[in-house]
Amino acid sequence: MPGEEPGGQPGEEPGARPAPRSSGRRRRLMRIAASCLAFAVLTGAAAAWYLYRHLDGNIRTDTATTRELNRVQSQRPAPATASATGSGTAENVLLIGTDNRGDGNGKYGKDTGTQRSDTVILLHLSANRSSATGVSIPRDLMVDIPACHRAGGGTSRAQFAQFNWAFEFGGAACTIRTVEDLTGIRVDHHLIVDFTGFKKMVDAVDGVEVCVPRAVHDQDAHLDLAAGRQVLHGEQALGYVRARHGIGDGSDTQRMDRQQEFLASLVRKVTSSGVLLNPVKLYPLLDAATSSLTADPGLDTLGELYDFARSLQSTPSDQVRFLTVPREPYVHDRNRDELTQPEADELFTTLRQDGDVAIATKSGTPSTASASPSATYRGTTADEDSLSRCG
Repeated sequence: MPGEEPGGQPGEEPGARPAPRSSGRRRRLMRIAASCLAFAVLTGAAAAWYLYRHLDGNIRTDTATTRELNRVQSQRPAPATASATGSGTAENVLLIGTDNRGDGNGKYGKDTGTQRSDTVILLHLSANRSSATGVSIPRDLMVDIPACHRAGGGTSRAQFAQFNWAFEFGGAACTIRTVEDLTGIRVDHHLIVDFTGFKKMVDAVDGVEVCVPRAVHDQDAHLDLAAGRQVLHGEQALGYVRARHGIGDGSDTQRMDRQQEFLASLVRKVTSSGVLLNPVKLYPLLDAATSSLTADPGLDTLGELYDFARSLQSTPSDQVRFLTVPREPYVHDRNRDELTQPEADELFTTLRQDGDVAIATKSGTPSTASASPSATYRGTTADEDSLSRCG
């Protein structure tokens, strides 16, 4: 017929074959699959960004402390210098657990409406990150507290008083200055930990197992524990590490020992149970941890905290040490403490010089990266299994 090309439809090239329908379907399916994949990637990226922003936004920044420390910069110890071997720079981080009895924590003590540093640990990270040493400072240690600016205005007078009053007088800045005056060690960063967040962290890892040497029945701390192995969850864990009376001899010494052993157990639980590699377990832990933190501007983002934690990945667990600063009953009041000398000054000198601190654990095994440490201190390490003493 006119207009029809031989061998096909009008306008079709001679000899051309129509494309198979199956080939067209495959192309459509590939386009749909590509679109779904792109949507999934974008959705996943958006969700990851949202979670990152949420965790990052949990962390509160302590700018007031930074301003106050800058004001007294000339009175502070010099920062650590980079290692001559090029292995990095030692860092000191002050961990402060606040005791705000007016925020529902009254069950752990009789005071209300006050805020003091219930737990303070000076964490020293060696320049090459081959070791980390956490030194507990007793809240009842008698120390020289400098004149500090109060948050509500005015200035406290310089005085000789128990250590945890520093936080009440002038917050973290006053506590940091007191620690620096006591030790001669520059505090590079600080983290203030809220105890409510601590409970959430313990729950996020499904509890922490501890060894309870003797049965505990403490009405003030709301603790009723049998002797032996116990898995403690948030509320119980907080009562266990904070309670002072009704457990053991009621001393702050045993309370700090419990805190150090509990932290060691928590470190083991987090690093050995797959928490860090399991997003389902890791996110609740990070959410609890970040929501409990107030940090200085150098550690107040998720990225900075991640870099900080990553720098410790190469630290062997037996070189993560916890000890209490050497002290003895204060000569004028047996209910208070004073430093034991020269052991305390030797410890501070070792840390200032980024030396090795030897720990004699309860199992009797010294832990140190050095063959000839200057002294040996009683303490624990992250790899010491305190549960073995329960049989």
